[in-house]
Amino acid sequence: MTTTESVPDYPMTRAAGCPFDPPPQLTRLQQEAPLVKVAVFGKPVWMVTRYDDQRQLLPDQRISADVFRPDFPGTTRDPLPESERGSVGFIVMDDPEHARLRRLVSAPFAIKRVEAMRPRIQGIVDRLIDQLLDGPRPVDLVTAFALPTASQVICELLGVPYEDRDAFDRAGSQLANVGLPMEDRIQARIGIGKYLDKLVGDKLADPGDDLLSGVAEQVRAGRLTRWDAAGIGVLLLSAGHETTSNMIALGTLALLEHPGQLELLRDSDDPAVVAGAVEELLRYLTINHHSRRRQVIEDFEYGGRLLKAGDGILFPSDIANRDPSVFAEPDRLDLTRDASRHITFGVGPHACLGQPLARVELQVVFGTLYRRIPTLRSAVPMDHIGFKQDSALYGVHSLPVTW
Repeated sequence: MTTTESVPDYPMTRAAGCPFDPPPQLTRLQQEAPLVKVAVFGKPVWMVTRYDDQRQLLPDQRISADVFRPDFPGTTRDPLPESERGSVGFIVMDDPEHARLRRLVSAPFAIKRVEAMRPRIQGIVDRLIDQLLDGPRPVDLVTAFALPTASQVICELLGVPYEDRDAFDRAGSQLANVGLPMEDRIQARIGIGKYLDKLVGDKLADPGDDLLSGVAEQVRAGRLTRWDAAGIGVLLLSAGHETTSNMIALGTLALLEHPGQLELLRDSDDPAVVAGAVEELLRYLTINHHSRRRQVIEDFEYGGRLLKAGDGILFPSDIANRDPSVFAEPDRLDLTRDASRHITFGVGPHACLGQPLARVELQVVFGTLYRRIPTLRSAVPMDHIGFKQDSALYGVHSLPVTW
């Protein structure tokens, strides 16, 4: 592909006053064609605009998730150096190595195992709400509730001491900030990697009933190196922390801006209603606003287009989740709709490993927070809220609330 003036830059800007909607230019491109060209740092890449096509192409073995391939369309101008391959985890690998490593850590994320954590997650959420109610007002929901909830849950799952949360809170924020220089992001990854490498060593000496102890056992069995185990820890810690905390805060803001929908959720104690509401919020508020990124590794035709080896290809789930051929009135938040077909967690071999945990966390949070604080409201006007335009994960920097 060659650059032309008609190829729009990606990512695109959301419309003023519409912080929950995808950029309008993305919606127009979806209406034009299922495959269009956009530019990432000046280089043209393909973008898959529609739901059905994303579901078909994401699992395609002719498309690679390996970010270390030459000309891979990354989220930063500078590519990751090859020296970082061992520190980023299996999420950016291809099969069979991706599948091998994923299998080694999949058991703790099985639905039954995660469901068994629900009472502990409920206890975490209730304690944090108690602290909110006993504390001053207004309060930043991000720092006082969303971040601590995600941090405590992932710490408990992994077996990370919660008193060390400040270090990985900072590291997670830096890793997601695509505006930081690559060197700063690498240093953040190295720092948290060294911490987790030491923790894996501690688990080898004194194992517990947690995910990192299970990973350490794979090291003992010779299936993983210590550094591979630390890289998996970095991946799981950052993926299970930053994503959930952003979704808690952004979801709360969306509900506060849609009081009728909030009332439906607040007034119901039916677990099925809460679960359905979480699926709709996941559809409506796709927080990955820089797309899933892939690269074509062999020539093939799709939709009348020739995709050539080396071409970059983007899968923006925010517009796939707003595809009107799949979801009626897609720009309307409707907690009563069946939104279970959304692809927020991806599809195929690279579908999010932690999605059962994310669902349970969000069900507990959204099923508890507004019933316990029924008069919760934003303490500042919408135009005073800063949104994370500089991050690979969309959300709010802070959310002052009162009641």
